[in-house]
This record gives sequence, structure tokens and C-alpha cells, in this order.
Amino acid sequence: MSNIIIKLLEKSDAQELFDFEFKNRAFFERVGFPRGDNYYELNSFNTIIKGLIEEQEKGLAYNYLIKNHSGMILGRVNLLSIERGIFNKAELGYRMGEEHQGKGFATSAVKLILEEAVNKHKLHRIEAGTSPSNIGSQIVLIKNGFQFTGRNSKYIYKNGEWCDSIFFERILD
Repeated sequence: MSNIIIKLLEKSDAQELFDFEFKNRAFFERVGFPRGDNYYELNSFNTIIKGLIEEQEKGLAYNYLIKNHSGMILGRVNLLSIERGIFNKAELGYRMGEEHQGKGFATSAVKLILEEAVNKHKLHRIEAGTSPSNIGSQIVLIKNGFQFTGRNSKYIYKNGEWCDSIFFERILD
């Protein structure tokens, strides 16, 4: 049995997710991408959540909450930019709250979302990208059977500079 569960995002999760994001704002901005002040205003956040749920209903993305067995949000794991047809793929994204780093939760969450991707969402390929310096994220991917596929120089604009990105994939069937 896993030490966590993943749960598809619902409208009723908005306040709890807002609290989680607000609590971890400084950490996420330090290790990820700043989301801007608007993201941390409750009305704006609720509009964003509504949009994410609409994307889920259309099959364009699936946003999951990572929770412990007491129901507390530990992080998020998502299947994004879904392309059906000849590709039948998605991009993987995940983030853990600062106090939940290094405990194996992200590795478990990725394992669970891969099961959802193949069994529920019927996807063929999952792609993931990470910063070359984000060794923890790379370990999560490798532990879940992802293979390194390449590196792009100056691929993504972050904090006023162009940064490299490295890429991984996992074939599901």
C-alpha cells in the first residue's frame, strides 16, 4: 500500500489547495517558477481552478492532489498538454510542499499517476522536463522508469534568464 493517495482536482478542493499554495509560495518561487501575485488572490485562484477543471472535463489535462491518508495535501501531480491521435501523450508535472521534500512522496505520486495514465486515461507516452540542477526531480523520474532523452540549451525563461532543460520520457504500453 502506498504512503499517499492521488485525487483528481475538484471544485471543492479550491480553498485547501489555495492554503497549500500560499503556504509554500516562497519555496515554490525559489525552486520553480513564480506565478505572480494574482495567483495568490482567492478570487483569481478560484477562477484558475475553474479553468483547470474545465480542461479536465475536455480531456486536455488531469490535475491531481497528492494527499496523505489523513487527507492533507502534500503536493500536486499533473498530466498536462495532452495530445491524442497519433501521439497519445502528456507532459508530467509535479511539486511537493517544502516540508514534504525528500520523503519519497513524489516518487510514489508519479508511480500512481503513471497507473492512472495507462489504465484510466489510456495514454501511450509521458514526457517530463527538469532543470539540470534539480537532481531530486531527476531521481524521481528515473525511479519510475523514465529514460533521459536529451538536453536543450537556453530552453526556458526563468527569473530573467534563459535556462537549460533536460528531458525524459516513459513509454507506457
